[in-house]
Amino acid sequence: MDVEALRIKLKNHDQEQLLQFWDELNEEEKKSLYNEINAIDLGEVNTFFKDAMAHANEASEKKDDRLQPVPSDVCGSITRTDPKTLENYRQTGLKAIGEGTVAVLLLAGGQGTRLGVNYPKGMYDVGLPSHKTLYQLQAERILKVQELALKLTGKHGVVPWFIMTSEATKEPTEAFFKENNYFGLQKENVILFEQHTLPCMTFKGKIILGNKHKIAKAPDGNGGLYRALKNRNVLQDIENRGIKHVHVYCVDNILVKMADPTFIGFCMSKNSICGAKVVEKAFATEAVGVVCKVDGVYEVVEYSEITTKTAEKRNPDGRLMFNAGNICNHYFTVDFLKMVCRERQNELKHHIAKKKIPYVNDNGDLIKPSNPNGIKMEKFVFDVFQFTSNFAVWDVLREDEFSPLKNADSAAKDTPSTSRHALYSLNQRFVLRAGGRFIHEDGTAIPLIPSKGKQTEKGDVANNNIERQNDKDETAIVCEISPLVTYEGEGLEEYVDKKDFVVPMLIQKDTEQHSTEARQKAKGDDSKVKATNITISDN
Repeated sequence: MDVEALRIKLKNHDQEQLLQFWDELNEEEKKSLYNEINAIDLGEVNTFFKDAMAHANEASEKKDDRLQPVPSDVCGSITRTDPKTLENYRQTGLKAIGEGTVAVLLLAGGQGTRLGVNYPKGMYDVGLPSHKTLYQLQAERILKVQELALKLTGKHGVVPWFIMTSEATKEPTEAFFKENNYFGLQKENVILFEQHTLPCMTFKGKIILGNKHKIAKAPDGNGGLYRALKNRNVLQDIENRGIKHVHVYCVDNILVKMADPTFIGFCMSKNSICGAKVVEKAFATEAVGVVCKVDGVYEVVEYSEITTKTAEKRNPDGRLMFNAGNICNHYFTVDFLKMVCRERQNELKHHIAKKKIPYVNDNGDLIKPSNPNGIKMEKFVFDVFQFTSNFAVWDVLREDEFSPLKNADSAAKDTPSTSRHALYSLNQRFVLRAGGRFIHEDGTAIPLIPSKGKQTEKGDVANNNIERQNDKDETAIVCEISPLVTYEGEGLEEYVDKKDFVVPMLIQKDTEQHSTEARQKAKGDDSKVKATNITISDN
């Protein structure tokens, strides 16, 4: 190890503090720190910091005078499109799936820290009767959409599942999929790859030591996707598989429609190379990013970047002018991804996130700060919108397609309870549309709009578009339908039409029953085992 050369290198980049405990380290620790420092392009990191701080100052300025709504000719809406056109979109997407030209790409670098767990979010059990995790629900939706494409086209198209993990989530995610036999998917079609990390910095641009021999680092944001696609040879794999369309989403949305054929078909009908699925803002000042134009370029503008006056502007029809709420659900052609990864990704600017970063002080003591003491630098996946004029925006119903899981149940929104009930509500509507009815044990009908009992806990209705109800509330409709049974409510009529059901209710394939009961018993969930269980034969 050429320690003197390393000291000179650090001095030239004003990062000498990284060796302040060198003499206290053993040989293994010295080697580890030496290699870690040499693996970092210090000049690049310093430039990233300088540019990120400048970008943060720009972002703090209001953008009101520079904003324009998304042009109507690039927009579509699931509620304002006639059934025939919707079916055309759906069939276009299913044909692409049948031809094997569609992939899904999951952004799964985050831990479940805010949920109160120390493992990846996708492994989280939200408490459904089946106790399926987010990963299992998503895997089964892939299997079902492949089945629908086969039924329409007669072709056995495969939807590969690319999963971007982080340093912290890759190993447990790999082990989880292996333990669960990839939830029925083929191992070669579940491709995990790791995003890059960047050093955490003080507000003055110094790299932080997490302990005496290790640098504090963090994933480079979901916009690190493009660098990882290129550097991990994932983009080449996508090309080799003949993929043309990629559906990108975040792991925490329990309602996500994997490889959504209607969304894909809409984007294809527009000849778009880049698209965003959005939900209408629940109210003008809702804390969500808005898809719009800034100086004529497509962008997602954070709620903090516009004034209330602009946020409250309305169109002649009474709808909010800037109402396209971003839900991190995107469509890209592979040609667009190739262009971004190979030509433009270095143009994406880093954003700063002020964080409480554990560090060692000058005395070598580990400090866990109570207030933000530094920054993590991140890129955002949607920052590539600026690189296209051939854009598409697809507006969907929040209650059908968006319920993120971010916080523990002690929080007001985006919790296991709100996610679970959002899925129950969607499944309930599937049954009702198929002609089924829910009843109490005494045979009386359960009202379609439940009354507020004493045990009803009103959640953040404006933000979640649902009411969070206590599990003991007798008006709560507990209805789970396996994704292997239906993708979006299709095909349920023969099982539920003109029939009455007492909740809790679980509809699943007969091949799932044994594994479901095993998970229930492993959780000690005897009450759920007694759910009304409808099993459907694979034959």
